[in-house]
Amino acid sequence: MELLVHDLLQIRHIEGIISNEKVPQWVRESLFHSPWVVVRRAPLQDGIIPIGVRGEHRNQRFGAYLPSSEVVMKVTPEQLVSQAGWRTSARLHTIRAFQILDIVSSYYGRYDWSWGLTGSIGFELASSTPTARPDSDLDIVIRMPQPLARETARTLHDWHTQLPIRVDAQLETPFGAVALAEYARHEKQVLLRTSSGPKLVNNPWSP
Repeated sequence: MELLVHDLLQIRHIEGIISNEKVPQWVRESLFHSPWVVVRRAPLQDGIIPIGVRGEHRNQRFGAYLPSSEVVMKVTPEQLVSQAGWRTSARLHTIRAFQILDIVSSYYGRYDWSWGLTGSIGFELASSTPTARPDSDLDIVIRMPQPLARETARTLHDWHTQLPIRVDAQLETPFGAVALAEYARHEKQVLLRTSSGPKLVNNPWSP
């Protein structure tokens, strides 16, 4: 099974999680109510998947590992866009991000990009668990195997700033992820999030 950072996984058993630390009680409670985790940015090791568990509060994030045999289902950020589940969500009139996603999807349609939804919005659409808040940011991942022109990045970022909610877009390069806003602003070094940690780089598409 091919896995990418930000993919959402439904897991089979809470006990399947592997961690060198004691698993907090909130993690068990969270997975009992919603057995979903996200693939995090870390090296994969012999069928062991690096995962993140999200809790009810922002400070509740727990990194662990999961054997691939414990995966029941995978949902990618791109699938969440193609399924457009926000249109039929019972919380459409509550969550502002849901209300603008048709506009965002239409705008992104002018580009030949593979992109998807992450964060609390993506998690809610995948798991049907009400994790988003009315004012939640809209988190987006854009798969960008080839360098993106700075002018295009600035155009997209400027369009994001006109939306009624904050958009946090990440450009996913073959070597890690860089924030669209930072890439659009800076001509020189930017922070690249890699599987071995953050690095300052001149070119996010260069090893």
